[in-house]
Amino acid sequence: MYRFIFWLFAMASLWAFAIIVNEKNEVLLCHRNDYDLWNLPWWKVEIWESPREAVIREVKEETWYDAEISEFLWLYYKPEKDDLVFQFICKIIWWEKTLNDEANKIEYFPTGEIPSNISHKQLERINDYYNWI
Repeated sequence: MYRFIFWLFAMASLWAFAIIVNEKNEVLLCHRNDYDLWNLPWWKVEIWESPREAVIREVKEETWYDAEISEFLWLYYKPEKDDLVFQFICKIIWWEKTLNDEANKIEYFPTGEIPSNISHKQLERINDYYNWI
């Protein structure tokens, strides 16, 4: 057990993603300020936090929305990078339409209208969600 914990924090990188959908089952995406890309709220889990804490923090940092976790969805392993990726279904509990340094647009998209300027991995996570529900 201790070897696993050591590997987890010394070797692997932990990441947390949020899938947030509205009442029309459209997925929330953020358009990055630094690249012409749309993405789910996500980022690296810091050493002092759990993946659950990280995903709530990242939703707040990227959207300024307060969220809570509805459920844990998937755990992905990326062996080429030694990454563990946690994906959670979240819901917005408070929001104010405000942009920030990380996103210049925040929008909901229906499944058939996901922008083409989204990474393959992000699209895979969205499709996994829609195939799961």
